[in-house]
Amino acid sequence: MDNLDDFDINILKELEKDGRMAFSAIATNLKISNTMVHQRINRMTEQGIISGIKPIIQEKKIGYDWASFTGISLNKDSDSDRIIQALKEIPEITECYYVTGSFTLYIKIIAKNHEHMRSILYEKIDSIPGIAKTDSIIELGCAFKRNITL
Repeated sequence: MDNLDDFDINILKELEKDGRMAFSAIATNLKISNTMVHQRINRMTEQGIISGIKPIIQEKKIGYDWASFTGISLNKDSDSDRIIQALKEIPEITECYYVTGSFTLYIKIIAKNHEHMRSILYEKIDSIPGIAKTDSIIELGCAFKRNITL
């Protein structure tokens, strides 16, 4: 947090409450100028500390009742860039991480039901050349999800 001072941290805390909050409301709450809020948010955006304001979609509310965390083993780790590009083409894959241990990649898959999940795993993911094996853990619900505490 070397790039962040107390003003930045307090601005981010306000945005955590409501990402659509007007800069003027943040300024009023923090007793600083609207210009300062605007400049600080622009700087943090340019530095990549924050990247836009996006809605948090509750997948279950729109019919996606299944989720899995799936480890992927590759035939050759050097194929990871190509395989990641192929995974990006599957809209039900919402996250992808490089990991250590038994797998090269770890992904999160969102599906409507178990047939949909099976189709994603067997017809879409397993057909990507270079994937040696997948191992999935079905999510039973999210206890909590949050950003890092500032």
